[in-house]
Amino acid sequence: MTAPALRADGLGLRLGGWQAVDGVSLALHAGQWAAIVGPNGAGKSTLLALLAGLRRPDAGQVWLQGRPLAALPARERAQALAWLPQQGEAEGEIGVRDVVRLGRLPHHGLLGAPDAGDEAAVDRALADTESTAFAQRRLSSLSGGERQRVLLARALAVQAPVLLLDEPTTHLDAPHQRLLLRGLAARARAGAAVAAVLHDLNLALAADRVLVMAHGRVVADGAPADPSLRAALVQVFDQAFSIETVQRAADPAAAARWVVVPHH
Repeated sequence: MTAPALRADGLGLRLGGWQAVDGVSLALHAGQWAAIVGPNGAGKSTLLALLAGLRRPDAGQVWLQGRPLAALPARERAQALAWLPQQGEAEGEIGVRDVVRLGRLPHHGLLGAPDAGDEAAVDRALADTESTAFAQRRLSSLSGGERQRVLLARALAVQAPVLLLDEPTTHLDAPHQRLLLRGLAARARAGAAVAAVLHDLNLALAADRVLVMAHGRVVADGAPADPSLRAALVQVFDQAFSIETVQRAADPAAAARWVVVPHH
């Protein structure tokens, strides 16, 4: 396997006397998208912030394309790693297309002007998030779900080889959640390394790979098809559900899917 696009070695971080991330090592590879899941307080968002370089770890190190993340110049880091925060800012009278254009700043700089390539990247990001229809509107006129799609488009417009997203399905309805999953898979197939913190376990089980966190640690890491991965997922959520296999009867050759069934 080729060298990972993003690697973490022994990451640790204490927040207010609490070990939020505890000795996490992982590798994210080009061509694969991974879901990060776990109970509330497991350390998912903190880990993602460490991987993005937004927090400095107490221990361990993050490597981006084989180089220490902390040592990279800000612009170079921004070109190689795109980030969608859990609570993204999307207010004001700025136009939608201008927000998405911000994703191209790492490439042309504050003093540069967008060129045809930048505009093509913006067009694609708008299309991939089904935001083209309101590209000329102001953020203040959009619904919460529409604003979330604009923020996602901004991250996609970077066209970075590493894409990190924290709860990207916030405010999205079911059709646009499915659109997001298809988009993440497409970005991975095009060569990106994608990781997303997800609250909805059914969405997470559509990923190539699932990382299960508990108490600041990654306690399981594997494909949804791995029975041990699914067993670990059930365990960290205190047996609150089961995971059942769904096989499409109309196409026996199709890959199996898994669905979370809550226990009442």
